[in-house]
Amino acid sequence: MNWEQIAGQEKLKNLLRESIRDNRVSHAQLFVGKSGYGSLPLALAFAKEVFRKENEHSASKIETLNHLDLHFSFPVYKNKTEKIEGRSSEFYSQFREMILENPYADNEDWSGSLESENKQLTIYAEEVDELVSKFALKSFEGGSKILIVWQADKMNISAANKFLKFLEEPPEGTLIILIAENTDNILPTIFSRTQLVEIPRIADEDVNAYLRENFDLAEEKIQEIVFQSQGNLNAAKRLLHSDESDSEFEELFITWVREAFQVKKKPEFLKNIVFWGRNIAGWNREKQKNFLNYCGEMFRLALLQNYGNENLVYKKIDSGGFKWESFSKFIHGANIEAILEEISDADYHLERNANAKIVWTDLGIKLSRYIHKSA
Repeated sequence: MNWEQIAGQEKLKNLLRESIRDNRVSHAQLFVGKSGYGSLPLALAFAKEVFRKENEHSASKIETLNHLDLHFSFPVYKNKTEKIEGRSSEFYSQFREMILENPYADNEDWSGSLESENKQLTIYAEEVDELVSKFALKSFEGGSKILIVWQADKMNISAANKFLKFLEEPPEGTLIILIAENTDNILPTIFSRTQLVEIPRIADEDVNAYLRENFDLAEEKIQEIVFQSQGNLNAAKRLLHSDESDSEFEELFITWVREAFQVKKKPEFLKNIVFWGRNIAGWNREKQKNFLNYCGEMFRLALLQNYGNENLVYKKIDSGGFKWESFSKFIHGANIEAILEEISDADYHLERNANAKIVWTDLGIKLSRYIHKSA
C-alpha cells in the first residue's frame, strides 16, 4: 500500500511520514477509527515506509502482503470438529485475499469471507502464544519486525493479559500497530502503553474524488453516496451495490411506520411491532446495525423535508403507496433528538451482544411513542 493510494487523510499521512523520517516512531501505536476511514491502509503504508528506510528492495513485498517480517493478527473462530484452534495463521489466506481486494474492509466483510455471520470472532490466547514464538525469532530481512493487530478490541481477556506482557517487553526491533474502531474494549493497561493515532473520517471532497476516479457514476449518484457514507469509504463502496438491501430495509421501515401509526388508536397492533422486531433480530449483527443506520438516515431526511430543505433530501421513500411528505410532517425538533438517541442506544446494545429481540422490541415501541409527539 502506497501513501498515494489512500483516499484523503493528507495531514495524517504527512505526520506519519515525518515521524519515520525523524526517528520518532513509538514501538507500540494504536490506530483508532472506523475501518472505512483507512486505518489499515495507513498502517500498511506506514509499515512499508519503515521497511523502505531499512531495505528499499524488500519494502515492495508489502504490496502483495508477502513480507516475511510483517505479521498480522485478527479475530477468528474456533472449531473442534474441524481442528481449528483459533489462530490467525489458520485463516491468513482468506484474510490476505480480502485485504488485497479491499484494504478498507471491516468486520462485516471479514465475517462474510469466513461465512461465519453467526459466529463470534475473537482474538484468543492461543494466537498471542504463537505471536510470542514468532517474534522470538530473528528478522528475515535483518531489520524491523512489524505486527499489525487488526480489530485489537476483539481480544478476549485471557489474550489481552498475555498480549500486555508482550507489549511491555517486546523483542528488540519490534514495531506493534494495533487497529481498533474504538477504545471501549481495549484493556486500559494496553491503551496506556501505546501511542494513540486517531483516524478521522475522510473528507467528503476526497470521497467524491475517489468515486469520480474509480467509477463511472452519474453526478446525482455520487452526491447521494458521499452524503450517505459519512466519510467512510467502505460504506461508499457498499452503497454502489445497495439497491437490493435498501429495498428490504425500505419495506421494513414502511411496515414499522404504518404499525406505529395504528398503535395509537388500536393498541392490539403492538403485537405486530413485536413480530417486526423478532424478524429483524434473526439477522446477523452487522445487518441489524446497517438497518439502524438506514432508519436514522431516513428520519434525518424526513426532518429536512419537513423544514423545507428539500434540496438536501437526496432520497425519499415512495414505494408501496408510502406518503413521504405526510410522514415527514411527524418528524420535527420536538422528537428527532429522542428518536436518534434511541437508535444510537440500540446500536450500542447490539455491539455489546445484548438480546436482539429485546433491543428491537424496545426500540419499536419507544419510536411508536415518539412519532406521535406534537411539534
